[in-house]
Amino acid sequence: MSIQRAEHAFLPNGWVQGHDQAVSAGSDAQVRWRLAGLPNLHSHAFQRAMAGLAERQNHPDDSFWTWRELMYRFAGRITPDTLQAVATQLYVEMLEAGFTSVCEFHYLHHQPDGRPYDDPAQMSRALIAAARDAGIRLTLLPVLYMSGGFDGRALSERQRRFGHTLDAYLSLLQRLRAEQDDTLAVGVALHSLRAVPAAAMRELLAAVGPDAIPIHIHIAEQIGEVQDCLALRGARPVEWLLANADVDERWTLVHATHLDAGEVQGITRSGATVAICPTTEANLGDGLFPLRDYLKAGGHWGIGSDSHVSVSPVEELRWLEYGQRLSTRHRNIAVSAQQPSTGELLYSQALHGGLRACGQGERAANDVIVLDAQAPALVGATPRDLLDRMVFAGNRCLVHEAHVAGKQLVSQGRHHQRDAVAQRYARALGELLAS
Repeated sequence: MSIQRAEHAFLPNGWVQGHDQAVSAGSDAQVRWRLAGLPNLHSHAFQRAMAGLAERQNHPDDSFWTWRELMYRFAGRITPDTLQAVATQLYVEMLEAGFTSVCEFHYLHHQPDGRPYDDPAQMSRALIAAARDAGIRLTLLPVLYMSGGFDGRALSERQRRFGHTLDAYLSLLQRLRAEQDDTLAVGVALHSLRAVPAAAMRELLAAVGPDAIPIHIHIAEQIGEVQDCLALRGARPVEWLLANADVDERWTLVHATHLDAGEVQGITRSGATVAICPTTEANLGDGLFPLRDYLKAGGHWGIGSDSHVSVSPVEELRWLEYGQRLSTRHRNIAVSAQQPSTGELLYSQALHGGLRACGQGERAANDVIVLDAQAPALVGATPRDLLDRMVFAGNRCLVHEAHVAGKQLVSQGRHHQRDAVAQRYARALGELLAS
């Protein structure tokens, strides 16, 4: 190890001048701009392999629900080996883009016909191996998926490899939690209210108890989901969850796109975090999260790349703000009386929300990226405008180095294993497309 000094560092507590940090031997001794790396709060790794393959109209009313049918067909082709290759490629891309940790919302558990593998954790272990190969910090969130709708219908043929009984799920969770280490945390995920019956949710939460374990759930992503929940449970999804579970700071509500004013206030009071995924929500036609109202309420949030049509924290933050500008026809929405810089407020709040939600806060807070001080977008930059420039001044990736758990993984913008990982990914994608 050696000590690297940064002239300016943006850390969870804000800007620091002259910041020293232990890094891998051989890293640059002095850099200009160091930032705490952002957590990626929502990932379905296998979907990276189908990015760009669902952009032809197959139905006059194309929507999330028609996209989902394509996703099911693709998911049916994934094997443990191809999952590991795709996930490793994705995690390398995340590190090169400035994400230093990822919450993997993992529901692709079994063989395509729904039979468990000889090792029921085989697909989970493929993701753990991918994260270790790439070096990214991983919060693995095995998903409980039990029913095909709010009415309790059985899983469809395409959903069978996702499904568990509650006992089988708890057994998987126990296996995986025994493998946690300094860069691996294991949490709990409920796929959605429509996929987990109310009684099963309560049993799962009772089994988890008060442990400080991350709990993530898809919720209120689509208008159809809100309408079905109202019809069959008599309340909106977030409204129902807040009334039927002890939602607290352990919880991350993924998307939460369609909220009324009471739900905005309710999430804020609970201490939960919302994982907003702007590029995927735009790609799927989900809608716009009510960011301005949520910021005014003081809610916690972070970002995720979800389906990975884009793997860029900058693009997620930029389009989170731009969506609000288009909706309100005003500029600089994500600001406050204390923080007039849009870029700095976005980055700071995504960092704080991300560290809360990933379950590795203190350790993850020490993972950093170094920016390319020679990039044209940063010429003449100061701490006052650095994050505005990073988020809004062009599409060139500015990440020069990335360090996780004291190990340098990216140098001069390239992951150390980029070429070998890309070759394995190319072979895996060839197999998936051929099948």
